[in-house]
Amino acid sequence: MRRLATTIALLLPAAAFGHDVWIQTNTNLVRVGDAVHVDLMLGNHGNEHRDFKLAGKLAPGANALVVIDPDGEEYDLAGSLADVGYSPQEGFWSARFDTAKPGTYLAAHRSDRVMSYAPERSIKSAKALFVAAKSLDRPTAENPGFDRVLGHALELVPVANPVTPMGPGTPIQVRLLYNGKPLAGERVAFIPRGAALKEGSDDRYERITDAGGVATFEPTEANYFLIAAHKTEPEQGGTLDGKSYKFTKYGATLTVLVPKLCACCGE
Repeated sequence: MRRLATTIALLLPAAAFGHDVWIQTNTNLVRVGDAVHVDLMLGNHGNEHRDFKLAGKLAPGANALVVIDPDGEEYDLAGSLADVGYSPQEGFWSARFDTAKPGTYLAAHRSDRVMSYAPERSIKSAKALFVAAKSLDRPTAENPGFDRVLGHALELVPVANPVTPMGPGTPIQVRLLYNGKPLAGERVAFIPRGAALKEGSDDRYERITDAGGVATFEPTEANYFLIAAHKTEPEQGGTLDGKSYKFTKYGATLTVLVPKLCACCGE
């Protein structure tokens, strides 16, 4: 019986369990013309995404991914995503993006679907930022566009630039928006790669948004940080694409790479 249950679990689609999606880039700063590898990853939402671990892979067709350049032009990467894994349950999706102009680039994913395992509508968003500079030798700290609002149902928007300047001791500050309005009193997790948050609440890595929807976290180490927020609407039911649902769950992530030394100030 145990072997049968395991086999059934392996045959279920990767998105069958309530998971979170995040975007991770191999770097957050390149010279203009250099490439950035943009990875689309899937993690465990069943534990409120309290770690940085992979848990399956998005099913083909659910892997929407775009990059928005400094002028606001959007590039669709879904068709160029490579499957980095041996099976439908392993690895992640990855695409290469070549920068062409200096400034801030924003990679984004969104999904909206009714889940197969429960009468649940799942609405997710994921974002990551990187900067292309004319020179990597003390690049300018002024790179506007980091606070671009994309209109996701639940969205994390940086208040301060999370790329330049950035390093240990530089606060990461984000605003949580729900249907375009600041969401106060909600928990936001700042999860370092390699760490797992405690059960319940963890004041080491979690913050509560203020009246303006803002949460602030000061990293003390160089690392990737996965910022995640969730919201459940138990009475928000209806029909989507012919499928009925009784409640709606929202998720938003933003990934920030904290370097050991700030590239623009050398500290």
